[in-house]
Amino acid sequence: MDLDLRLVRYFVAVADELHFGRAAARLYISQPALSKQIRKLEEDLGAKLLTRDSRHVELTVRGQQFYAQACELLALATSMQQQHDADAVRIAHVFELSTSREVADEFGRRHPGTQLIARAMDSKGQLDGLLRGQLDVAILRITAEMKAAHPEGWQHRALRLEPMVLVGRPGDPPAEAASLYERPLEVFGDPPGSGSYNAHGDFLTAFERAAGVKMRWLGTPGAFSHCLAQLTHAVGSAYVLEFASYGDRYRKAGIAVHRPAELSPHYAWSLAWRSETPSAPTAALLAVAAEVSEMNRWLPGNRIVEREAWLPPDDPVRGELFAQARA
Repeated sequence: MDLDLRLVRYFVAVADELHFGRAAARLYISQPALSKQIRKLEEDLGAKLLTRDSRHVELTVRGQQFYAQACELLALATSMQQQHDADAVRIAHVFELSTSREVADEFGRRHPGTQLIARAMDSKGQLDGLLRGQLDVAILRITAEMKAAHPEGWQHRALRLEPMVLVGRPGDPPAEAASLYERPLEVFGDPPGSGSYNAHGDFLTAFERAAGVKMRWLGTPGAFSHCLAQLTHAVGSAYVLEFASYGDRYRKAGIAVHRPAELSPHYAWSLAWRSETPSAPTAALLAVAAEVSEMNRWLPGNRIVEREAWLPPDDPVRGELFAQARA
């Protein structure tokens, strides 16, 4: 029997999460497709690996044994890949957001002879990939839950404090600021309990609580073109809470973008890497990222003081950022 490593990775994701929805979101595939692939793996092995009902997923005895073997197999495959890609550096992007893209583009300009291998992963997926040796650098939002679950083995530093903006509807008049309370507030994200709730959703839930608003969660469409199409054809008046880097793209499409009048939510992006001594390409990318951050003034310095920028109270980089702002 030829064992398909892709199916093994799918199984490990389900075994880690014990939830098909979360595992599917982590793998960027649909839940039905993931279920089909797990069934195929079980058929190939001739053994049932999981028991599941509408509420629970559990490993069978054979599943527990296979999980341990699968982790060893994937670790070996990763080690072999690392040796093969010794002159490369591996990162991931969170959809089409600009932070990691700007770092990657600048790295490519400065180090044209070094291969940059990029994937699309959400923040939790990036940290998992980093700790498993599948990524060399993560550019992500760090949550208190991530820090508690993985207290060792990695390091991080703040990279960018990105403002959030309010995107109106096509035809809205331009205005510098808009109230969070004058229209319904919408977000492109998956709500708590959806199975694909992630670090972005964690940020949005904390903001709902702080602002005292109830947002409409529109799901995660992925590409900006899908967000723009959904907003263009939306019915009724509302504001969409978006990243400033996406806001620039909405402006170019002729849609009014505003600063929130009452609170100024900011999204903290961080660089993360394993605690081991980084390879030369990885060290070079970390250096480029720090320079890009400084050139673009992504961190507040003396420009933003603590009272002007809202972050979730438990954000692990909150103290670091505000200490810099007060310096």
